Amino acid sequence: MKKTVFLLLAISATSVLVFLLYQKNTAPTRNYQIGDRLDSLNNVVVYYNGGMGNVSGRNTSPDGYNIGLKYQCVEFVKRYYYEYYKHKMPNAYGNAIDFFNKDLKDGELNKDRDLIQYTNPSKTKPQIGDLIVMDATWTNEYGHVVIVSNVTEDEVEIIQQNAGNPDHPRDVFDLEQTDGLWEIDHSRILGWLRMRKSASF
Repeated sequence: MKKTVFLLLAISATSVLVFLLYQKNTAPTRNYQIGDRLDSLNNVVVYYNGGMGNVSGRNTSPDGYNIGLKYQCVEFVKRYYYEYYKHKMPNAYGNAIDFFNKDLKDGELNKDRDLIQYTNPSKTKPQIGDLIVMDATWTNEYGHVVIVSNVTEDEVEIIQQNAGNPDHPRDVFDLEQTDGLWEIDHSRILGWLRMRKSASF
């Protein structure tokens, strides 16, 4: 009986320690206000959103194009594509999960977004500027969408808005090539979308 109690206490103490270490590594290092600048890519800013479900109004362009709900993940990627590429999506609405059409084959045109869609894995390697779409989870039915900010032979760096800890608007995933297919090593990643024509910016 004493051994069992001791074991339970040891497990509890370990759990508390792990939780505290996790909190230390994930808790923001400073106090942020909604709308604070966190990062940027090509001068397009990532803003702090507060809670994951917070909405601070709708962002629209001067000509009425729907950019998205401030400061959700969708708002950042659509603002980036609008400001940097001058790209308007034919379907200007939808959650992150709606950016990926699971009925399309690798390399086909996603007409709702007017972007070429690649599956994960794909014959085509991800590149800077691609949108990566992440699947929904039981805690997040809307999915998540991010932008590729850097690519090497074995890693993909992404930049994102409304991802949780505001200290870390960027993340890095392993990139593998097997049998001619490129795969980003993350179970939620459905694939990536890209501008139809390459351009110099």
